[in-house]
Amino acid sequence: MTQTLSDQPFVVAGRPFSSRLLVGTGKYQDFDETAAAIDASGAEIVTFAVRRTNLGQDASAPNLLDVISPQRYTLLPNTAGCYTAKDAVRTCKLARELLDGHNLVKLEVLGDDTTLYPNVVETLKAAEALLADGFDVMVYTSDDPIVAKELERLGCCAIMPLGSLIGSGHGLQNPHNTRLIVEQAEVPVLVDAGIGTASDAAMAMELGCDAVLMNTAIAHARQPVLMAQAMKQAVEAGRQAYLAGRMPRRQSADPSSPFAGRING
Repeated sequence: MTQTLSDQPFVVAGRPFSSRLLVGTGKYQDFDETAAAIDASGAEIVTFAVRRTNLGQDASAPNLLDVISPQRYTLLPNTAGCYTAKDAVRTCKLARELLDGHNLVKLEVLGDDTTLYPNVVETLKAAEALLADGFDVMVYTSDDPIVAKELERLGCCAIMPLGSLIGSGHGLQNPHNTRLIVEQAEVPVLVDAGIGTASDAAMAMELGCDAVLMNTAIAHARQPVLMAQAMKQAVEAGRQAYLAGRMPRRQSADPSSPFAGRING
């Protein structure tokens, strides 16, 4: 008999989504591959770097909106490449202008171009300014539970701690902190950055994360479309495992078949 696990929809800023996998648009060979991989992922929220993406500013260049339709996907402009709160706020305002008043953004303010680690001081400043200006802010941050709670207190609609460095593919380097953030949060928590393969995505979901965001793990796979399918299944499996509740870990063996009632030879 197959059991059906009840689940709540994934909700961000009051908007429900059925997919818990969010994907990016960078690093693909071309827009055709981008479109095919995103379609295979089943993602409903697609993020893109405002500073690096043509949304019609350059009429002579390919337009992302030609392959990623705003009618099909929820677009999530991000502030990749920003190193100060001022630049991040300006970039979000540009995105809102380009997308006719779109307020949902992914905030990331980086500390340097070597590690791409978040600058939490500038991130907090930018978040406060954006929230005061009416933006719905999903925020990339470190895996510090105190910083995560402060960003939630300011009003961010989702907290997105890194799993490991952006584009590194090292997976979750500090799952204990990730779990602490999940346990204290009253808004969605998404692992953002560092996912390398399907097992990393499943682990994030098994820890209780609400969703996972990734780009490089799919775009730099040998077969991006196939990896997108794998990531979709991994996120779904990890979520089901979290809802089902894993067995307790034991120090000794526990036989699968009971001794009571066995037939002795």
